[in-house]
Amino acid sequence: MKPQFEIKDKNIINDILVNAKYGTLALCEDNIPYSVPVNFVNIEENIYFHGSQNGRKAEMMSKNPLCSFSVVEPYSLIQSYFSSLEGLACPATHFFRSVSIQGKIEIVSDYDEKVLALELLMKKLQKEGKYKPMGDEVYQKTINITQVYKIVSLDIKGKVKLGQHLPQERFDMILEHLELRGNEIDKLTIKEMREQREKCN
Repeated sequence: MKPQFEIKDKNIINDILVNAKYGTLALCEDNIPYSVPVNFVNIEENIYFHGSQNGRKAEMMSKNPLCSFSVVEPYSLIQSYFSSLEGLACPATHFFRSVSIQGKIEIVSDYDEKVLALELLMKKLQKEGKYKPMGDEVYQKTINITQVYKIVSLDIKGKVKLGQHLPQERFDMILEHLELRGNEIDKLTIKEMREQREKCN
């Protein structure tokens, strides 16, 4: 990864993980790759998710616990003519921030750890509350039979692509087009582009 794209600030990486709606879990068995989206929470740079004790995903994890996990925070779609006057397709892109994790999957057996992970997952999925906390005894039987997994992070990398590497003329062209289009995501992209540019200068 080029240095200008790498996110080194752990607070920013954590922010991406907190805000991501879901992540993609990549597994491999006998050189056959398999990826699946999962709801998750991040606790101290470890990823927690729950799932069935049976099925393809569970079987693959039991045979090979090494995995990759990635999340993407999308920003504006950048049409080719936003930064080029030559009519070429090549400049078309999509701005984003992302996190990629290499890790090892473990089954969480500790009851309190399972409760914590499931409670944080509920808070993420249902911010308005309106449910009994996962520590309530009404859930005890369900939690005991629920399989909770933890990805112990071995390596974490963050990446940001917001035009920070572009020549000033192309960077300004993109800003102008985004301002004209004016979607909510475009306004956020403009803000993040300027902040990222300042960090690189």
